[in-house]
Amino acid sequence: MNCVFCAIAAGQMPAHLLHEDEHFLVLLDIFPLRPAHVLIVSREHAPLLGDLPVPARDALLALAARVAKALYGCPELGVQGINLLLNDGPVANQHVPHLHLHLLPRRRGDVPALLWRMLTRFLPLGRTRLEARLQREVQLLRRALQAEG
Repeated sequence: MNCVFCAIAAGQMPAHLLHEDEHFLVLLDIFPLRPAHVLIVSREHAPLLGDLPVPARDALLALAARVAKALYGCPELGVQGINLLLNDGPVANQHVPHLHLHLLPRRRGDVPALLWRMLTRFLPLGRTRLEARLQREVQLLRRALQAEG
C-alpha cells in the first residue's frame, strides 16, 4: 500500500507526532495552512468517514475536543478559534485518501495569511524555518496534551 499515513502509522515514515491512541495518531501537518495545524489521522486505512469503524468514528470528536483544548491552552500559540475540516473524497479536496481531520488554529485578521498559504503551501519555500517552527510547536503541544490527560 502506498499510503503516507499508513506508513507513518507503521513507523516507516517520520512525523511530528503529538499523541496516539488505539484509533488515531495526532500529528502536525508538514504543509500547514496556519501555525500549529494539527491532523488527527486514523490508524486504520479508511479512505472516507463512512469507512471508519464505528468505535473510531465515535471517538473522533472527543479527541478533536481534547486537541482543541490543548491548542487553546498554549498561550504561545495565540489561538483564538479553530476550524475543523474533514475533506471526504477527492472532489472535496482530499489529497491523501486516508481519513484525517484538520484542526486549523485561527486568529482574528489571519485571512490574508491563510489565503496566501493556501496558494504556496506545497512550494519548497522556507522549509528550514518551517521545520524549526514545527519542532517548537510539537514540544508545546505534547506538553499541553499530556496536561489534558
